Amino acid sequence: MAISVRAQNPAPPADAQPGAVTRSIGAVKSINGKTLVLKTDAGAEVTITLLEGTRILRLAPGQTDLKSATPMTLPEVQVGDRMLVRGRPGENGALAATSIVVMKQSDVAQKQQHDMQDWQRRGAGGIVSAIDAPAGAITVAVTPTLSIAIKTGKDTVFLRYASNSVKFGDAQKGTFDQIKVGDQVRARGNRSADGKEIAAEEVISGTFRNIAGTISSIDAANNAITVKDILAKKSVVVKFNSDSQLRKLAPQMAQRLAFFLKGGAAQGAPAAGAQPASAAGGTATGGAPQAGQGPGAGGPRPSGGGADFSQILSRIPSITLADLQKEDAVMIVAMQGANPGEATAVTLLGGVEPILTASPNGMSAAALFSGWNLGAPGGDAAPQ
Repeated sequence: MAISVRAQNPAPPADAQPGAVTRSIGAVKSINGKTLVLKTDAGAEVTITLLEGTRILRLAPGQTDLKSATPMTLPEVQVGDRMLVRGRPGENGALAATSIVVMKQSDVAQKQQHDMQDWQRRGAGGIVSAIDAPAGAITVAVTPTLSIAIKTGKDTVFLRYASNSVKFGDAQKGTFDQIKVGDQVRARGNRSADGKEIAAEEVISGTFRNIAGTISSIDAANNAITVKDILAKKSVVVKFNSDSQLRKLAPQMAQRLAFFLKGGAAQGAPAAGAQPASAAGGTATGGAPQAGQGPGAGGPRPSGGGADFSQILSRIPSITLADLQKEDAVMIVAMQGANPGEATAVTLLGGVEPILTASPNGMSAAALFSGWNLGAPGGDAAPQ
């Protein structure tokens, strides 16, 4: 029996034949005696009735073999627990369970916490600057002056952010071939002694847009702003949704980061016009700071004692759209919309005037911050 972190199994079909074995997977919505209501991963609700001989097993997240499962009783099952139910169509469309495999919500939360900490400790990421397909290697720019090599192999697990979501839990299974120069990539694995290589156990990637410039108008009614993007050299409408995060740098912090960019340029950061913004540099983003939120606070420190920017940025206070004003300078990581002139913000960072001044074309600045608030690794686990 396999375990999948992203399994989506349909509810029993309405026309299932009597006696036909079927299954449902999801989270327990309610419990009433020996009757459960399961909200499936497909969104449907299925009534589960327990029989006299129904077998219930508890399986730890990450386990792939029922040999490691332990028996449990119905009173131990709680609302929110994940479960895989096998059974036969019963009365009134219910599923008469013959066996149930449960992942306790508390076990899943503990596993996610452990994974999050591991991504922070052994993870790193940035912008893809080069790909060596025959060698299975990916070079990512972590800051304008630091790159690392991600080495992949036959056992590396690849995930890909969904086109409409930056939540780790919404990511789908991916492949090495999907990764392109300019993509955001995060990897977890053992590092070399000098910290410049990672033997990747897991890699998650996605394509995002970097925007840097000044706000030309604010449309509060539609939760959007128009930005004069100095990277694309045209205006773009940036929309916000419930997952968008807005933060603003304090003036002193902005000056310090601008100082880093100036110093980075002197030490060999990408020259103006040398590469597209998406490939010119990266971020000091390591693992995941919080489940369901942006890339993490862990990650390599630039050589020479440089700051860990993801840790700095994760502590910046949040703001709202009402806190923004026309002519404010902003830097944005966004998902590209169907219209080239529109995008949906993942993260907006305000108070960046000194940073854009230090990087007049915006390339190094955008590269430094891109992707620092993508969805966090450490997503849901579910039996399959």
